[in-house]
Amino acid sequence: MTGVLRRVIEAFPGLKARRPLLIEFLQLKMPSMRALFALASALFVSLALAQTAIAADPPRVLAVEFSNDINPVTEDYLTGAIDRANDEGYDAVVILMDTPGGLDSSMRNIIKRELDSKVPVVVYVYPPGSRDASAGVFITMAADVAAMAPETNIGSSTPISTGGGDIPKDLKRKVVNDAVAYIRGLASEHGRNADWAEKAVRVASNLPAREALTMNVVDYISPTLPELLDTIDGTRVEPKGIVLHTAGAEVDTIRMSLWKRILDTIIDPNIIVLLLSLGTLGITVELFNPGLICPGTLGAISLIVGLFGLQVLPVSAAGVLLMLLAAAFFAAEPFVMSHGALALAGASCFVIGSLMLFDPAGPHYQVSLSVALAIAGTFAFLTAFAVTKVVQARRRPAATGKEELVGQVGVVRKTLDPTGLVFVHGELWRARTEGEPLEVGSPVQVRGIEDGLVLEVSPAEPAAAPVTA
Repeated sequence: MTGVLRRVIEAFPGLKARRPLLIEFLQLKMPSMRALFALASALFVSLALAQTAIAADPPRVLAVEFSNDINPVTEDYLTGAIDRANDEGYDAVVILMDTPGGLDSSMRNIIKRELDSKVPVVVYVYPPGSRDASAGVFITMAADVAAMAPETNIGSSTPISTGGGDIPKDLKRKVVNDAVAYIRGLASEHGRNADWAEKAVRVASNLPAREALTMNVVDYISPTLPELLDTIDGTRVEPKGIVLHTAGAEVDTIRMSLWKRILDTIIDPNIIVLLLSLGTLGITVELFNPGLICPGTLGAISLIVGLFGLQVLPVSAAGVLLMLLAAAFFAAEPFVMSHGALALAGASCFVIGSLMLFDPAGPHYQVSLSVALAIAGTFAFLTAFAVTKVVQARRRPAATGKEELVGQVGVVRKTLDPTGLVFVHGELWRARTEGEPLEVGSPVQVRGIEDGLVLEVSPAEPAAAPVTA
């Protein structure tokens, strides 16, 4: 350091007079400068190590298993997974797709979430043997990356009526043109074959994986997810312009929770109709037999769960009204004695209403005819059984109260002339007779009861006389 100072002073002669002071300053500050240099060196090394550590962290990918139809419950599952990928900073989210399709409304909500996602969304038709049909094709066309495993297929997106058949001509033109415009826009924006996407809607075109890759329907074919992630690494997706970093990624796989699977099971139309029927039956039994507790409790739970299913799936107002009308007919049968006509009408309304109930939900959400017939037949049988018991009860003689005494046989305890006392049914009663007086011990039969609890009696056959103590 002193040699450097000497050369500086020689270069600037004016500093010679201050040379002693400069040397003294450097000698005093030298330890501090050394410490500062050491601190800077340590900071530089720490930053370099931190940068190395950051660079060493592998990318993270969220894999979402989806082997189901598309409905409000699975919609919530998929959109929730995309939100999680965005919130937790994943490098990509991969939907492992295997679906027959589903509801148009749920499909569009999923697509909106795909398009809004800041994290790239990859739809991968996997595992081998899976299909990506109907509404699933739209979701795939909206993905940032579309891939398929070998031995999978994609297509068949033609809109069909709620009953599974063809749509009337004028309505079909509107529905198909709307679907075509939607899927062409999705495919074009993501650089895929919009012409084939239109064919998938108009003529239900379907392709295996390798043909789909050749025709630019999907972007990649890969047998496994890790290979796919290595293959797509560095790809710039359209139209978001995001570069994928997925090589050697850590994959976190999620599945539908138990609660979601339960809800997905509950919204089966057959189960919904069964729950509604059991709920109605249980509450009816409880109303006619207060205090049983169990029928009312199970009925209320079944009815509430069934109503949840009605809330989740779109329903037909005509179907709901027919179901209510069927319940009214069944309830009225025991009171209106129509000889089974109301029960038959109720069963017919129930079957027709069940088949119409989920019309707006599409062909994947229809009540089975066999299930509707079985439930309607059960209700008709129970109604007939109840009516039979009511008729039998009405024809049976009174078993309690003063009416029970009519027809009973007793003996005279105090001469009837024309009034006296008789012993009937283990009790002494005031009695009256018409005609000849009846002596003590004579058998009598009760013919009626007058006001004031006076029995009207007449002589009975000796063989009918009761044994008295």
